[in-house]
Amino acid sequence: MSEQTELRATDSEAIAIRLREELARRRISRQALADMAKISLSTLEKALSGSRPFTLATVVRIEDVLGSPLRQKASPATDRMLAPEDMGSYSRPAVRWIEGSYVTLRPAFSETGAIYVYRTEIFWDDTCGHLRFAESDRADSAFTQAGFVSMPNLSGHTYLVTSEAGQYRLVMLGRATRERRMFGLLTTLQVGSGSQLVPVACPIALVPAEQVTDARFGLLSQGGEGHEDYRQILDMATESDFCRWHR
Repeated sequence: MSEQTELRATDSEAIAIRLREELARRRISRQALADMAKISLSTLEKALSGSRPFTLATVVRIEDVLGSPLRQKASPATDRMLAPEDMGSYSRPAVRWIEGSYVTLRPAFSETGAIYVYRTEIFWDDTCGHLRFAESDRADSAFTQAGFVSMPNLSGHTYLVTSEAGQYRLVMLGRATRERRMFGLLTTLQVGSGSQLVPVACPIALVPAEQVTDARFGLLSQGGEGHEDYRQILDMATESDFCRWHR
């Protein structure tokens, strides 16, 4: 294979997800990575967004800079259709319904009454053999999350898990509604006094992107355009008993 050969779309997408995770974990900007790998920022941006596949040469340069592989050896086809036991042993056909793009809503931590809106993609990783998720369109792009999806039959819940050097962030979602909307609870860390990080939890809602006309991403202040519609959706998390608060 020539170094300038473009990788298959599925392989390129899997590499993009792993690379986004590495950038988030190491707190490296895309511009810094492009400079270190001696590639253009435009090339990197297009490959990460999926508008153009990675080439082998680009991947090799990035792997050399990071000191870790982005390509993984493929498992047998039969294995790639079944998630690991610790993620729920779900099969690809059984979870196709959840794959897609979602408008994600949660309360803003920085402003009372405001709603924070971003995009979450849930997709099957052919190389790893399980579902993964990746966030985008976040106003605070430095904190963009990506990770794996666990769907155990025991609880019937869906878990979006970010694991970075032993640190976890968790989204726990109840069973989807007929409209494929999912509601639940987000647990993460919030910046407190000084450099202190404080555990925080809040309701969260994932709405299929095709159900949202002219989606507005970022911080929506109370009383702003679109805020009330999003608030009504987000409030269903607690009003419909998808999650509860106890003191």
